[in-house]
Amino acid sequence: MANPVHAEESFIKTPKQLAIVVVAAFAVPVIVIVALAQYFTGGLHIKDDDPAFTAAATAKRIKPVGDLVFGAAPPPPSAPTAAPAGAVKVAAAGPTDGKGVVEKVCNVCHGAGIAGAPKAGDKVAWSPRISQGKPALYEHAIKGIRMMPAKGGNAALADGEVKAAVDYMVGMAK
Repeated sequence: MANPVHAEESFIKTPKQLAIVVVAAFAVPVIVIVALAQYFTGGLHIKDDDPAFTAAATAKRIKPVGDLVFGAAPPPPSAPTAAPAGAVKVAAAGPTDGKGVVEKVCNVCHGAGIAGAPKAGDKVAWSPRISQGKPALYEHAIKGIRMMPAKGGNAALADGEVKAAVDYMVGMAK
């Protein structure tokens, strides 16, 4: 009678057979995946003169959206350079009085009440703040408080301009 096959036996009988099976178990799926990728992408042939793949186009696609700066903020990119000798200095165009600062800077948040900012002219929302006194309001406006950034996010404003804006907004709420 022939030898019966036992359930405990395997078709792998030697270490050489084991090595072949292990290598095949890794190589066959990799080969299949690569073959399928080539089939579905058509090989993806890129022409050397394709403008989408130039170094400049690639650099433009992968450039960062912004910069993270720790410490003092760098000067704005359009910072004016020193004026030539004999040049006449002209005042910068921008808000200088309280109303102008409020209209151009403060109303971004205080106009709509964004992030908990009290709406300009809202007597109920402003009364507890006004009761703290103007020095506290000036300090909060200049240095920032809770969600409000320093100087309303416009670091170019002078402290006097910020104080004038505070005075104007307090006047609106009285």
